Amino acid sequence: MNKEHQDIPASPETAAPSHAHQHQPNHHSRKSRSSGLLATLSSVLLFILFPALIAIILTAFVVQSYQVDGQSMETTLQNHDRLIVDKLPRTWSRVTRHQFVPNRGDIIIFNQTGLPDSFYQKQLIKRVIGLPGERVVVKGGHITIYNSAHPKGFNPDTDGKYNIAALMTAGDKDVSLQSDEIYVFGDNRGNSEDSRYFGPVKTNAIVGKLMLRIYPFSNTEVF
Repeated sequence: MNKEHQDIPASPETAAPSHAHQHQPNHHSRKSRSSGLLATLSSVLLFILFPALIAIILTAFVVQSYQVDGQSMETTLQNHDRLIVDKLPRTWSRVTRHQFVPNRGDIIIFNQTGLPDSFYQKQLIKRVIGLPGERVVVKGGHITIYNSAHPKGFNPDTDGKYNIAALMTAGDKDVSLQSDEIYVFGDNRGNSEDSRYFGPVKTNAIVGKLMLRIYPFSNTEVF
């Protein structure tokens, strides 16, 4: 008998790889389950965080909700009115590095620092009356604006750009605004701490322009 063609029994060393190969599917299965769990967790986190991130971006740069606190803008705005403020023009001005100047009569939100007897920053809502480069005079219960178009002056409270209940404005002021300053008043002239109290407002302190009153629902209004 030719012994060269006899079968050779598998030695322990030869069988070992076959035995090890039987456990590889379990190893891959665990890795697959871990990857699937990680993907699921990532999807859940993305589902939760993405809307929050969008909301933060919108609030910081596009629109923001505010609530009126106080009577300084009555009767146009009432205490506790809920408002939507448009921040996009201010954001765009910063992107393009141009000054944002609101229109006369616009109602704006702005940051006010350095108030007398105050050591913190406040956000106030007032109406724009004086624009950069103009002269604002408060005397005899009335406001007079002087500029290149009106060298003899005019009263913005009666020019039809806005309507307020009280046309009498107390005080004695004569202010020439710089190229980056505006002058603001509350519509409730007898009960408003405004530019008569804290002076001109820098244009870079403007947060946004009033766009909409959303509450109370019976008194919604676009501005």
